[in-house]
Amino acid sequence: MSNLEKTIAKAFLEMAEGLETGSFGPKPRIALTGMGSEHGEENAMAAAVAAAHRGVDVRYIGTLEAEGVTTVHVGNEDEGHKKMEQMVETGEVDGAVTMHFPFPIGVSTVGRVVTPAKGKEMFIATSTGTASADRIEGMIKNAVYGIITAKACGVQNPTVGILNVDGARQTEMALNQLQQNGYAFRWAESARSDGGAVLRGNDVLQGTPDVLVCDSLTGNVLVKMLSAYTTGGSFESAGYGYGPGIGPGYDKLVLIVSRASGAPLVANALEFAAQLVRGKVFAIAAQEFAAAEKAGLSKILADRKSAAKPAGEEEVKAPPAEPCTASIPGIEVMDLEDAAKALWKAGIYAETGMGCTGPLVMMSEANHAKAQEILKAAGYIG
Repeated sequence: MSNLEKTIAKAFLEMAEGLETGSFGPKPRIALTGMGSEHGEENAMAAAVAAAHRGVDVRYIGTLEAEGVTTVHVGNEDEGHKKMEQMVETGEVDGAVTMHFPFPIGVSTVGRVVTPAKGKEMFIATSTGTASADRIEGMIKNAVYGIITAKACGVQNPTVGILNVDGARQTEMALNQLQQNGYAFRWAESARSDGGAVLRGNDVLQGTPDVLVCDSLTGNVLVKMLSAYTTGGSFESAGYGYGPGIGPGYDKLVLIVSRASGAPLVANALEFAAQLVRGKVFAIAAQEFAAAEKAGLSKILADRKSAAKPAGEEEVKAPPAEPCTASIPGIEVMDLEDAAKALWKAGIYAETGMGCTGPLVMMSEANHAKAQEILKAAGYIG
């Protein structure tokens, strides 16, 4: 067969595969480290074969071979991991799926799950690594990381919600500032009757937002639970794993699965990686980070750190008690006592409590509007 005939044959083969898989153009080359899984190498190879049938050029790093998959032979897990890093660094592959990777501070992974109530996909921002040593700063950055990943996967205008964990309200206030300054994104609305962008367990199960913002330790637990809730926990069967490492200036496409991840999930992770390659994830990342910075992200983060809270060390006594029939939600639990003291200092009697939506400061109906003004000026609410 002549070179021309080989070229034509290859073109027709790629067209046929494109019609079968729905993806045209060169196949993304994705490496998979197969050794170290709790389910054995056979589990990883089964995932590689499944992903190859979906249009991924899988480079399997291990000891097994299978039709349709290119094997890079290594002798052990450590050797395989080093080989994977080398292939990513040199551009021999477009990305990789592996069970562990040392991401630097500032880079964190965005997981992808299928929620059980409605079968909806949701991005968990984030699930491993850490965007910042400061918890709330990390969550603010995680929102941008999640938006980047969702957009690279074809979600053009993703909705964003924040899990109701410590730091949620401060994260919401910072993101509102970012949005008001011109960084475009849409807030999700809780499925619960009181609405809002701070979400609870019901919203996680239903997949209310496209991007769910939380700290990475909580995100890790969520991915594990939503991946293995039907199997008793030992076999992660659903979803796409813990996702790609995202961070400013970071350009190595490495996605994380766990040692408990089963073949169906690992195959999805390989396809996830291929989708990010086709979606030009790092070009989108550069655009989103530039847009966030233009909207004042660095200044918002710096201002949040330097903001001094009132009623710190001085002794403040409560005014005479009165019935507390009104309440103000949206205050961080760690700030609750200081918020109440800020009202005491202004002559308003206040008590603290915990409602079904989180922490509350309670006061009389007559003092409600004034209390809101005081707490907003002090930075406790948005």
